[in-house]
Amino acid sequence: MDQTAPVLSVNHLAVSYKTRKGDIDAVRDVTFTINQGENLGLVGESGCGKSTVAFAMVNFLGPNGRVTKGDILFKGQQLRGRSEEELRLLRGADISMVYQEPMSALNPSMQIQDQMAESLIAHRGFSKNDAYAESLEALKKVYMPDAEGVLRRYSHQLSGGQQQRVLIAMAMLNNPALLIMDEPTTALDVTVEAAVLDLIAELQKKYNTAALYISHNLGVVARVSHKVAVMYAGEIVELGTADEIFHNPIHPYTMGLMRCLPDVDAPKGTRTLHPIPGRVPSPANLPSGCIFAPRCEQFRSECSLEHPALVELQPGHQVRCLRRPKDWEGVRQIWKMADILKNQAPTERNEAVAETVLNVSSAKVYYPVPFKTVGGLFGMEKRQYVHASDDVSFSVKRGRTLGIVGESGCGKSTIAKAIVGLEPIYQGQVEFLNVDISKQINKRGIDSIRELQMVFQDPNGVLNPSYTVGDQIAFSLKRFHTVPAEQVRAEVERLLRAVKLDDSYYNRLPRQLSGGEKQRVGIARAISTNPAMIVCDEPVSALDVSVQAAVLNLLVEIQNTRNTTIILISHDLSSVRFFSDDVAVMYLGRIVEIGPCETIYHSPNHPYTTALLAAVPRPDPDAPPSRVRLGGRVPSAVNPPSGCRFHTRCPFKIGPICEQQEPSKIDMGAGHFIYCHLSPEKLINSAA
Repeated sequence: MDQTAPVLSVNHLAVSYKTRKGDIDAVRDVTFTINQGENLGLVGESGCGKSTVAFAMVNFLGPNGRVTKGDILFKGQQLRGRSEEELRLLRGADISMVYQEPMSALNPSMQIQDQMAESLIAHRGFSKNDAYAESLEALKKVYMPDAEGVLRRYSHQLSGGQQQRVLIAMAMLNNPALLIMDEPTTALDVTVEAAVLDLIAELQKKYNTAALYISHNLGVVARVSHKVAVMYAGEIVELGTADEIFHNPIHPYTMGLMRCLPDVDAPKGTRTLHPIPGRVPSPANLPSGCIFAPRCEQFRSECSLEHPALVELQPGHQVRCLRRPKDWEGVRQIWKMADILKNQAPTERNEAVAETVLNVSSAKVYYPVPFKTVGGLFGMEKRQYVHASDDVSFSVKRGRTLGIVGESGCGKSTIAKAIVGLEPIYQGQVEFLNVDISKQINKRGIDSIRELQMVFQDPNGVLNPSYTVGDQIAFSLKRFHTVPAEQVRAEVERLLRAVKLDDSYYNRLPRQLSGGEKQRVGIARAISTNPAMIVCDEPVSALDVSVQAAVLNLLVEIQNTRNTTIILISHDLSSVRFFSDDVAVMYLGRIVEIGPCETIYHSPNHPYTTALLAAVPRPDPDAPPSRVRLGGRVPSAVNPPSGCRFHTRCPFKIGPICEQQEPSKIDMGAGHFIYCHLSPEKLINSAA
């Protein structure tokens, strides 16, 4: 192979899929190169063809997919036309891939050691013992805690972060020349994501590996990539260095993606999100001319007549647009207008007279697990419980938003479901509008149910596929007698318009809607009773950045026009900063810090909050990486640590007191409270 050639060179690649309606071109005219030690980030909305490009590299397109045009050169050698046997020798040895969902990539019936050894035995002729030893070293290189124990486990016995580390270790076993990563951190907590990204950067630097990194998270791409390619509807519309793409974007689509991003450093009310109108077109029904024209704010008549070519503006920076260089500066100024509000002070609101809508006092939600036998074969059976939410207390005033953040398994969603009555409360009290609603939903009064609604993470799980959108919203109106029967249809149409959907959606079925449209229907149904409070459980986590921006804007508008109280559950700290007035930080079932959003984001004091905020990836390639990282994993909620539950991972642990005594509540002033053994002075110094 040519050692001077780029590790990967893709020239005018086209991929099509055979369907009942004929061949559909999913990818067209894609060209890029990746050199040794270089990372190319591939970004774009869902349906733009990013994963299809990756699967074409390794011939994983499926029986109905095929490369119809172009070249795929690996170290100067053509991959197209290679036999399956030849490709199999390359895959796992010279070319490795890390998939988005580790559970689907790991064999549940094999121990980790056997899955990892398989690659070494097949590609490098190792004996089983030598392969096990090499696999152990690979897990240690990815900083896997208890690497020896992990080798003997099955995939279902590992956390999501551990599974992803196993996949990365497997991918790096044979020191591949090319590493393809398809959304490798999407399902991970922000703290685990940060550790995995650190690991990828370290391994890439050590082995000088070329990498193709696919993601819809622009913050992650900015952090790991040297070059960035922006895809839209099967084509690359802009390609350049990470610095050029993030600081000097040219294509309207690239600018649109940037304007959709909430800023973790911008206080509430100082940032405006600008969602891209419309949606990505189907590959079977592409518009004429420029494919982005129907959604482009800079549309001109010639855009629908002529398809633009990918032209080079300067060495290394290419764009697919009909506008000329003299037009770009004016458009860039429009793009930068999105940041003007960041210099303004957040709007002050008088909250002194606002009533308390929700008051949660010492709420505990426990889940029973199978009995455990103690005292030998004929011993007694001991009931164990998952301490999902343990002694949680907070209150929310009318018209305010409380954001609840933390890693997976910390109890965020559990406390939300307990509030709305979907989970039984083991102990404690929930008071809503001065009424005790600690009972489950089937035992609550209809007034409490009407005034307290919920927006779920997955709209597919709450929309009945057999009923139209209009009928499902109308059912809620009829159930709670919100309007007279003869006004139901008009009210449904008004609600649809309120969530930016027109009247035609009334008769559509859920399968005819996009993910963002389904979430808007869920919001319309939630506000149909004009509730005093809405609980939103990860309402934008599964959505593209443009749809996410539209949903967040919609929630802000609903709150401002209806004075609705909202609880926002999210692992996305940027979205929480954009939308929340107050923040509660949870860890292993308990609140460790709570207070005004601006106080906590500007100067986090609890070590766990500091680590969470430090792990948030910024969409800026020049942003210095934080050195604050959490080690280890979240302990089991069945048998949580004694004393401070965070002491097993805390970088500022001060001794036995952290292990033996529960921390008391520290009042930092202005409604800001922290649960920690460190004194207020040491808390401030440790955060700095």
